[in-house]
Amino acid sequence: MLTAPPLVDVQNLKVTFTGGPKPICAVNGVDLALERGETLAILGESGSGKSVTLRALLRLNPEKRTKVDGRIAVGGEDVLALKSRELQAFRGRTVSMIFQEPALALDPVYTLGHQIAETIVKHNGGSYADAKAKALDLFERVRIPSPERRLENYPHEMSGGMRQRAMIALALACNPKVLLADEPTTALDATVQIQILLLIRELQREFGIAVIFVTHDIGVAVEVADRVAVMYGGRIVETGPIRDIIRRPRHPYTIGLLRSRAQGDHKTSAMAKGTRLDAIPGSPPDLANLPPGCSFAPRCKLGTPACTEAVPEPVAVGAGHEARCFRTDETAAA
Repeated sequence: MLTAPPLVDVQNLKVTFTGGPKPICAVNGVDLALERGETLAILGESGSGKSVTLRALLRLNPEKRTKVDGRIAVGGEDVLALKSRELQAFRGRTVSMIFQEPALALDPVYTLGHQIAETIVKHNGGSYADAKAKALDLFERVRIPSPERRLENYPHEMSGGMRQRAMIALALACNPKVLLADEPTTALDATVQIQILLLIRELQREFGIAVIFVTHDIGVAVEVADRVAVMYGGRIVETGPIRDIIRRPRHPYTIGLLRSRAQGDHKTSAMAKGTRLDAIPGSPPDLANLPPGCSFAPRCKLGTPACTEAVPEPVAVGAGHEARCFRTDETAAA
């Protein structure tokens, strides 16, 4: 029986920035697959390659200073082979993106309603009046109060939470198949953050789109994701269902991320009140001078000399659960 290919199929993706004195390997052999209607969270510290991977799916990294190898296919289209006009049609209609800072992503000299209507007309055709009506419907769906008046606002006239909702409406304007969200709640307070997360999850189910969500907060991943891919040093070091990643992590880096986060009520938490968090020692690697072998080895409590000699291959540790580590048996005990 033939099975349908995944909606997003990324194989051995490598992204190298060549504009500086030394090449920077920001992404080094990433494999990703995303099914229709599925949400994948990419988790890791700053500098691990999460946002670069996301931007590579839309070819937003500087073309002249970036070398991209591997395969990126979305809905059967070879993204790396698209010409300029095809790429313009691909962005927004097939894959759309919610950027981390909407104040920088939205055009400051046009009203929000104009920006959304212009996008709809460019990709779907039709009249400006019909596009403006759809923009109003999108503002209502993302629960912007007084949507008719807000369509005539400029980005600077909106609060951070309202700008992010407008950014979501813009991203959904052309009914994309895949939605990319690059840390869309980082600059928001906790109350607004959970509202935006629930809104993205609700709209994902309503529109049936696939979502890739980049975050450095595992609590955010729990709220939105079906599966998690943990990135470190430009590689995916562990991937699996969110339940397995939280309850049975098998890579030392994933274990370190979980232990470094305060969880639960202090009365029931295993951590005594007033004790320090179990932070991961050291810093992420310099991507221009990656260490030999496993990039996490210099910070790993379970590291051995073998870890610095070769890059570990992914090891299956459960159903749909893989870890790129030589010592998965020891991590299971840990």
